[in-house]
Amino acid sequence: MKNMKIIMALASVSLLLACNDNANKADGYGNFEATEITVSAENTGKLMSFTIDEGAIIMPDELVGVIDTIPLHLQKEQLLVQKDVINAKSKGVLSQIHVLQAKLKTANTNKTRIENLIKDNAGTQKQLDDIDGEIAVIKNSIRSIEIQNAPVVNELKSIDVQLEQLNDQIEKCRITNPIHGTVLSKYAQPNEIVTYGKPLYKIADLSTMELRVYVSETQLANVSIGQSVTVKIDDQDGMKTYEGKISWIASEAEFTPKIIQTKEERVALVYAVKVLVQNDGSLKIGMPAEMWLNPK
Repeated sequence: MKNMKIIMALASVSLLLACNDNANKADGYGNFEATEITVSAENTGKLMSFTIDEGAIIMPDELVGVIDTIPLHLQKEQLLVQKDVINAKSKGVLSQIHVLQAKLKTANTNKTRIENLIKDNAGTQKQLDDIDGEIAVIKNSIRSIEIQNAPVVNELKSIDVQLEQLNDQIEKCRITNPIHGTVLSKYAQPNEIVTYGKPLYKIADLSTMELRVYVSETQLANVSIGQSVTVKIDDQDGMKTYEGKISWIASEAEFTPKIIQTKEERVALVYAVKVLVQNDGSLKIGMPAEMWLNPK
């Protein structure tokens, strides 16, 4: 009987310790993430300048580098010369049209006079026919010259399109930073030859980090978007605490990742949850952390 009491006491202590151990477990475990952007070269050429370093914080639209634009400027100058030559030809054709239009105006004036003379029986039908014939010849000449000038006009339009393309390429030789963030990696150095699409550097906004954790189906009822949670990371003095807010909950379950623990470690299916946490400089990408649900 005495042995039975001892066994029951030990069982009670074991149960109490198990309950306390379960109570001290976090509601979710995961790692910090950040949205990383890889900035690549949008043109091919020599990297004339590249003024960033890993760990540097840079602003949106900040100029961080320049690719050599001399070949593009030379192509642009060549096109501008071609455009001037074609414009000169076009002006010569247009001057001919202006001369013919002036003749047409004079012929129409003469036609009006002859029509008035005929009304007064002072003119002849032959005079009217002659002036109509002259007007027809002038109009045909104008149409002929306009047809000859059409390819010149199209060529000018083609050159304008090519100039716009070159201006766009020249602008893309200026490497501007897309977002406010910290340079994570640098893949190129000044004076290197870069090609279109070559990665130049990777950047991410680390001011707000995302903690991706996994919760079981039984925990899901206690989790909602916008909910405040407590996030803890390992620190020299134990655990460091942050305030977080749930920003996203997966709509579908997935198998538990091997590196992730959950409150019920044997649960096969879990839901991913993202928690936004303001970074004081201590949080790093890949750093493990715990999520604790705050009492509602």
